[in-house]
Amino acid sequence: LGALRLRAMGAARVHWTESRSAGSSTAYTQSYSDQVEFLSHRDTLMAPPDNGEATVLQAGRHEFPFTFQLPETLATSFEGKHGSVRYWVKAKLHRPWSTVKKAKKEFTVIEPIDINTPALLAPQAGAKEKLARAWYCNRGQVSVTAKIDRKGYTPGEVIPIFAEIDNCTSRAVVPKAAIIQTQTFIARGTKKQKKSVVTSITGDPIPAGKREVWHGRALKIPPVGPSILQCRIIQVEYSLKVCVDIPGTSKLLLELPLVIGTIPLHPFGSRTSSVSSQYSVNLDWLSTIPEQLEAPPEYSAVVSSPEAEQSLAPPCRSELGDILEGPFFAYIQEFRFRPPPLYSEVDPNPASDSIRPRCMTC
Repeated sequence: LGALRLRAMGAARVHWTESRSAGSSTAYTQSYSDQVEFLSHRDTLMAPPDNGEATVLQAGRHEFPFTFQLPETLATSFEGKHGSVRYWVKAKLHRPWSTVKKAKKEFTVIEPIDINTPALLAPQAGAKEKLARAWYCNRGQVSVTAKIDRKGYTPGEVIPIFAEIDNCTSRAVVPKAAIIQTQTFIARGTKKQKKSVVTSITGDPIPAGKREVWHGRALKIPPVGPSILQCRIIQVEYSLKVCVDIPGTSKLLLELPLVIGTIPLHPFGSRTSSVSSQYSVNLDWLSTIPEQLEAPPEYSAVVSSPEAEQSLAPPCRSELGDILEGPFFAYIQEFRFRPPPLYSEVDPNPASDSIRPRCMTC
């Protein structure tokens, strides 16, 4: 054998053609292409000896393990109509007086996109209106407002859509919602886009002069590739479109941006504000405690021993709800259900006879 060499590659490539017209009888085809290299690694797994002689391997199976480090920033593997992002490993076996043997194996790279960031956890909202016209006559106005909880989601999650559609026209309209994928290919300063519907839902027709409200209408995200935002020549973007079909005129479209990530929402990532608001609402009963408490009588004279054990038992979960848990509830229990001190008619620390009572007017 001569040598066994390895090469790891990763690149994004785009290519498409467009027909151009140069007159009534002339036409030509314009080609657009570009390439960005993300990864290039070379390694020699078996080198020839220094004396120039060939390396002889005994008959049988021989393995040459190898490793290499991937860069921190790599675009996600992608296959589109006008471009792709691919990664592969190619091995070449050089033999004296023989052809070179080649082997190629592709592998997949997923760029991590964590949706637990302030930008992707921010709510998205918008509003639009459209005047319906037919034969130059005003048929009324249609307006839509929509909101979603955040910008970042992962495949398999459900997007709750909050929307309000006002139909002030004389005909029924139909609301719809869809997730749109937009693939953008860039070469030589020119863009080529391809849009496709990932998933969609259709609402009930809204009669003339009526209003429809969506209280968290569910739209589930199917298995799709994550967003590609940092590649110079290929971008994959998503959006939520709420549209209203208006008879006799074009659709009313409202678009909200989406980012499909790979790291899902942390179970406690965005609950701080909601939990604190629940405490402020569900613990309003603490304000009913009087500021000045009267001295209670002797505890044993009011409550017998079995009743005392029952009254000192912590309240049931069904009575206070699931929100009263944790160390905060433990503090409330200690404050609310601690038995009062014992009282006696005899002062345990009487005043001495040698002390002259002080006149209150002095």
